Amino acid sequence: QVQLVESGGGLVQAGGSLRLSCAASGRTFSSYAMGWFRQAPGKEREFVAAISWSGGVKYYADSVKGRFTISRDNAKNSVYLRMNSLKPEDTAVYYCAAGDLYKQVLVGRHWGQGTQVTVSS
Repeated sequence: QVQLVESGGGLVQAGGSLRLSCAASGRTFSSYAMGWFRQAPGKEREFVAAISWSGGVKYYADSVKGRFTISRDNAKNSVYLRMNSLKPEDTAVYYCAAGDLYKQVLVGRHWGQGTQVTVSS
């Protein structure tokens, strides 16, 4: 089993940047693809970014491509999401997930509790 805890969310003005971190516990972290999802009030949870277990393959939602960067450090049991040029529509609770890559998205099997990102206009 993998336990995931997100951090790094907060309030930022449009055009600003944040880096989200996800700390994992458990001995199977490096066996999973990892990724990030987000959910805004009244909307479904949507895929944001994913990274393979080796870090060699990355996928991004079209809405964040070119602005967000996902990375992982298996030695530190961590995955990160660097978010640049933030827009108000990026406002959501961001969830870290561990799972399997499927059709260039991540199917989550383990989830963190989420961290709030609010982008003011």
